Amino acid sequence: MRHLMNALDLSVEDVDELITLAEKIIKEPTRYSEVCKGKKLATCFYESSTRTRLSFESAMLNLGGQVLGFSSADSSSASKGESVADTIRVISGYADICAMRHPKEGAPYVASLHSSIPVINAGDGGHNHPTQTLTDLLTIKNLKGRLDNLTIGLCGDLKFGRTVHSLIEAMVRYSNVKFVMISPPELKIPDYLRKDTLDAGGIEYKEVNVLEDVLPELDILYMTRVQRERFFNEEDYIRLKDSFILDAPKMKLAPEDMLVLHPLPRVNEISTDVDDDPRAVYFKQAQYGVYIRMALIITLLEVSNQC
Repeated sequence: MRHLMNALDLSVEDVDELITLAEKIIKEPTRYSEVCKGKKLATCFYESSTRTRLSFESAMLNLGGQVLGFSSADSSSASKGESVADTIRVISGYADICAMRHPKEGAPYVASLHSSIPVINAGDGGHNHPTQTLTDLLTIKNLKGRLDNLTIGLCGDLKFGRTVHSLIEAMVRYSNVKFVMISPPELKIPDYLRKDTLDAGGIEYKEVNVLEDVLPELDILYMTRVQRERFFNEEDYIRLKDSFILDAPKMKLAPEDMLVLHPLPRVNEISTDVDDDPRAVYFKQAQYGVYIRMALIITLLEVSNQC
């Protein structure tokens, strides 16, 4: 596992091992506090980010390593026209591992072809975000105790939401997982995902446009924001952004053990009156992102034998 471009680069066994390691880190963080001493993580973020970049940096610091990098294309030599291939060649001489976010799909993959250090895709346009998927899987496994026998509701922007696409592709590998797709017609999941992943795999799913109707049957509700940056015009964004909002009255319809996840940032698709509900785990989910990235860094750097 030299690089990580897509969550499907990992087998189910690989994912289970990463989750097991992350759960060990949660229980005994001090045991792993120096396993990456002397190692450096480069965070090459050509696109703005809060949680992903800071959680990668927090993960490496928690492991006793160091971090360097840039937080936007404007603060890198990309603003002078330097290619991703040349940038990663240089970074390979400065760091031991790299996490890269880029607005162009496939850019981290191009970097991996020219890199002598492991490259982690930290999000490439609307394509993949594998460490968010791993974060979601760890959250579900740790809080529900399983990754099978679940009914998962996906709500909001299902057309452009890369986190939704990756989560579907990852979860269909577990048994008896059902999906409820909740979105306006304009933001339904792409046809390729419906045909090639769900239909081809014989996965049970349904598509609805009323959140309240399906809340009672869900084990997981995965909310997403309607992303302005994925729209071609402002008028469509404004028309659709408030389509589905989860609030306290709606939560009364949900099972007592349903979990609410969200990759964040939220805008107004989850009302703040939901935050104190024990079923709202999106801030805990963000914390789990640090643990799974710690496990991934340990695995890619092959320092787990020191644990």
